[in-house]
Amino acid sequence: MSETPKTTALILGAGKTGLGVAQVLKERNYQVSLLERNADAAASAQVEGWDVTHCETDEQMGKLACDAHADLVVASPGISVFSEALAPVIAQQEVISEVELAWRLQQADGGEQPWLCVTGTNGKTTTVEMAATILRAAGQRAYAVGNNGQSLISRVHSGDYDALVVELSSFQLALTYTVEPTASLCLNVAADHLDWHRSFEHYRDSKARVYENTKIACVFPQGDEVVRKMVEDADVQEGARAIGITLGHPGPSDFGLVEQYLVDRAFVENRYQQAAEVADLEELATAWSAAPSPAVVLDALAAAALTRAVGVEPVAVRDGLMRFATPGHRRHVLGQVAEVTWIDDSKATNAHAARASLAGIEPGRAVWIVGGLTKGQDLSELVAEVASRLRAAIIIGEDRTALREAFQTHAPQLPVVEVDGHEDFLMSVVHEAVALSRPGDTILLAPACASWDQFKSYSERGDLFADAVRRLAEQQA
Repeated sequence: MSETPKTTALILGAGKTGLGVAQVLKERNYQVSLLERNADAAASAQVEGWDVTHCETDEQMGKLACDAHADLVVASPGISVFSEALAPVIAQQEVISEVELAWRLQQADGGEQPWLCVTGTNGKTTTVEMAATILRAAGQRAYAVGNNGQSLISRVHSGDYDALVVELSSFQLALTYTVEPTASLCLNVAADHLDWHRSFEHYRDSKARVYENTKIACVFPQGDEVVRKMVEDADVQEGARAIGITLGHPGPSDFGLVEQYLVDRAFVENRYQQAAEVADLEELATAWSAAPSPAVVLDALAAAALTRAVGVEPVAVRDGLMRFATPGHRRHVLGQVAEVTWIDDSKATNAHAARASLAGIEPGRAVWIVGGLTKGQDLSELVAEVASRLRAAIIIGEDRTALREAFQTHAPQLPVVEVDGHEDFLMSVVHEAVALSRPGDTILLAPACASWDQFKSYSERGDLFADAVRRLAEQQA
């Protein structure tokens, strides 16, 4: 008797996501092969025993993928849907994301665990970590997974969870179709990753997919008309509601602030006459050792809304927020060295995030470390908006031309220093920052750019910056 052929799976990309998908599919008896553009990544995966073909060009990857006629094709998020590596394949057959595959596997396994799905240009990781912490405070086995670096598909494959809080990038959402979030959220939308999406409209529409098929709550920031329109246009399940979050007084079906209290007027018995307190800002300031910025308060309101949508009691929301620890490289205060405050916000990889970081600093008191891979952004508008908050700026990155011209145009009197990418250059950045600062200032790494031109990741960039500040402290001792 002949053996039944295995289902074939082709994975485009042999990085962290691709290999994670490959491992899960192999354990589910798929015949797996991979295509990879990066020679080092391909060689590393081959050493691990994977069937990987290195492609010299995008065109070669696209042709090989089309010729493979695999039963299942999964694309890694780094490959643009407009690239010659992927566009021809999409024209021929269905291509899905890791996120879509994970959802289908949960359905195939009979799982009914809720997904709380979060996207946005800025603030995603903070919100998903807050929501997961709240769910754990309520006694659930809950995990923050997805674009925050924690494998979604591996967690789904394990089956060991009660709920997932899923951070979703626009790249992942572009190839995600059937996910049914119990609650969903887009925090904000500002032009980003235009090199991948080719237009703001495609970026926005990819983000909007987060609301599709939502079961209970579409959470959105009041006053953001772009995101409101996403909610209005979404094809949701019967009974799903729009839930607003605001830093002002909440209306019915909203979460917001009443004096120092975070309150819920959505998931209460009579939302027209009742409200439930879910947290106290003064208590949070004590627990977090610093008063939360407006952006972080909005993240907390969003996490509260998402978790209340799945029945978490107000006391668990409060307890979870009190236990919350700021994710690495997100507005992390490194301490006081050389009479100034040092903040690592290396995760501020776009203009929107950098603007939010600078908003919390007294005008004229910030030394801003900015630059890297712009991802197609025009940062001149950002420079014009934040110039009044700056004492000085330090430009990093391989190509600093556009930022240099932006400062010359919009802040010609501002002291600006460029630091090239020599060995241990972040130590040079730190010394330049001290020279430009005055006692009581804040030195902020909020690059508004991706890190890939000089670092492996924003995490490495932040770690090396923190290490440079630590060495400065030793020199000052």
